[in-house]
Amino acid sequence: MRIAILVAALLAAGTSLAADRSVTDAGGRTVSVPEKPQRIVVMHEPLLGVPLMDLGANVVGAYGRNSDGKFATAVDFVDTVLGEGHAKPKGFGAVGQIDLEKLRALQPDLIVATEMDGGKAAQLSTVAPVYLQKVSTGHAYGFNVEESLAGLVGRSDIFAERRKAYDERLTAVKKALGEDASGKTYLAILLTDQINAVGDMSGAVQALEDLGYTRLKIDNAASSGGMGSTLTVPLSPEAFGKLNPDLLVVMNSYTSPARGEAGTRAALEKIIPGWERFVKPARDGRIVFFDSTKVTTPSIPSALHALDAVESWASRR
Repeated sequence: MRIAILVAALLAAGTSLAADRSVTDAGGRTVSVPEKPQRIVVMHEPLLGVPLMDLGANVVGAYGRNSDGKFATAVDFVDTVLGEGHAKPKGFGAVGQIDLEKLRALQPDLIVATEMDGGKAAQLSTVAPVYLQKVSTGHAYGFNVEESLAGLVGRSDIFAERRKAYDERLTAVKKALGEDASGKTYLAILLTDQINAVGDMSGAVQALEDLGYTRLKIDNAASSGGMGSTLTVPLSPEAFGKLNPDLLVVMNSYTSPARGEAGTRAALEKIIPGWERFVKPARDGRIVFFDSTKVTTPSIPSALHALDAVESWASRR
């Protein structure tokens, strides 16, 4: 009887070991992760949690949510990107200190963080394996964060299905445009208290460039000199007024409740009074308004929201 129990234990241990694999993360760290993790915690919900949830992964916790499960900011990206009705991850710290007790209570088998969280990796690793994912401008493009995460959590087949549906939608929107966008330029900006040029990483960028548009090259002198982020680089109002992309995409701040066309026009008016009179794409009707909360995650759903907005614009021309 004891021998049978010992054999069963050894077999179970062998199965457990076989279910893990070694990967190298964005920090150059070798990490042993489950083949198909069942309880994932993320350190950045819009950049990591939303793409994982689109793949059907079980995201049980997210840094940035309060203890009652509400997101720390006014916008809940799970609702805006994926639609209402999804189960929300539990919080283990909204801002500042990570609550390790709450994190352990979630019993994660994998913690996914951004490369900017490298300094927290040692602390987080006391709870579960920590994988650092590249998300910053210059290191991530479009929705390839979702593709990368799909490989990490054993869901590449699901990503392939999602990509196929996206490609079919892309073909339909290309037809709706009624013209070949190849070689035409675009500029996407996000408004905060300033104008910010959107970088490489977002579903919006993926959709625009898959439609054929090429990002307008901006001279370094056009930058306001401020620091960029994972998504944007500041752009001076004077330089912006002189730019003439074939398609101008404008988005209002995530935190603004007025993210529709009227509210976004008004927000830009506060930064550059009279902009509609001298910004050429606006005068010529070459301007599209996106809801920033829907299109700026590195996920296929964000790219689909962007395609919807472009199709709507094309139908009104």
